[in-house]
Order: sequence, then structure tokens, then C-alpha cells
Amino acid sequence: MRKSRFTQEQINGFIKQADAGVNVAQLCRKEGFSTATFYKWRAKFGGMEARDAKRLRELKAENARLKKLLAEAALDNEALKVAFGVRR
Repeated sequence: MRKSRFTQEQINGFIKQADAGVNVAQLCRKEGFSTATFYKWRAKFGGMEARDAKRLRELKAENARLKKLLAEAALDNEALKVAFGVRR
């Protein structure tokens, strides 16, 4: 996945500006991102503080690591079954 040009703090700032009454279209044009991106960010991060978003990123990274470990374990298990001729 591509890394965002904007930090989590900047994204939260954009969302707070829009909540404070700044026109979304003008904000997007001024800062250089699309309105679709803004609404995607608001759906994903709306109501989150920077520390909450950081924790979310950490949890996603840990989840990806655990999924990779599980996949590797399943492959090892299957290889052992094939090597020892265990039928299902």
C-alpha cells in the first residue's frame, strides 16, 4: 500500500478544520488532495486522536505479521504431512 504524503496529525487537522466549518472543497483544493480522499479519511479516522490512529497502525502491522506466521505454519504442516504420507 502506498504511503500517504500527509502525516496522521495533518489528516486529523484537516478533519477538525472541516468540522469547525471550513468548506471541504476549498480545504481540499488548498491542501492538494481530492474531496474523495478527505471523505475516506473522515470515515476511517473521524473522531480519532493521533495516538488512537498510531495504535491502529501498530495493530494492523501486528495482525499482518501474525497472519504471515500462520500461513508459514500451515505450509510447514502441509509439507510434513506430504513428507510422512499422512492422508486426510
